[in-house]
Amino acid sequence: MELLKAISAALQSGDTDATCLAIRDGLMKRISAGKLLEEGLLAGMNVIGTRFKAGEIYIPEVLRSARAMNAALAILEPHLAEGKIHSQGTIVIGTVQGDMHNIGKSLASIMFRGAGFDICDLGVNVSPDRFLTEVNDRQPRVVGLSAMLTTTMLNMAPVVEQLKRDFPTIPVVIGGAPTSREFADSIGADFYARSAM
Repeated sequence: MELLKAISAALQSGDTDATCLAIRDGLMKRISAGKLLEEGLLAGMNVIGTRFKAGEIYIPEVLRSARAMNAALAILEPHLAEGKIHSQGTIVIGTVQGDMHNIGKSLASIMFRGAGFDICDLGVNVSPDRFLTEVNDRQPRVVGLSAMLTTTMLNMAPVVEQLKRDFPTIPVVIGGAPTSREFADSIGADFYARSAM
């Protein structure tokens, strides 16, 4: 369908106005919110993810598309709720204590939200106690930890340790520039993500 391709293309170009206009047009034409999400927005973000991984585009382009995605999701959210789109569950995510970086975490949040998850974004400089409190209160499907500095990535270890002790069935994923699969293994995290995509 041409409109779904137009949504995907507008998102890929980072044109927030065109993306939102096309989403509204789709809703007026009674295209389901789920279809607009899956075949328009997510299709576009998948292309962005592939191009980013291939080194064809960089963070500024990804951020432009992410902003368009966020704005379009704000329009779609009430319709997704009406259509009883089944939530994939909750994800608690945050940047660990001492670290004020949020770009990667915010991109990951957008990706998860676009994939149908409810996001509890704790922000930056999040203490281990705050992670544990939110996980206890929300019982998420996954916990995500982010760090962008070699000094602050070490602050992931006590969070993972406490989560594994108190909530052994909830998987923990880590990410951020200085992290690696080896580091994830060394602190007991279940998964490692090289990028938000």
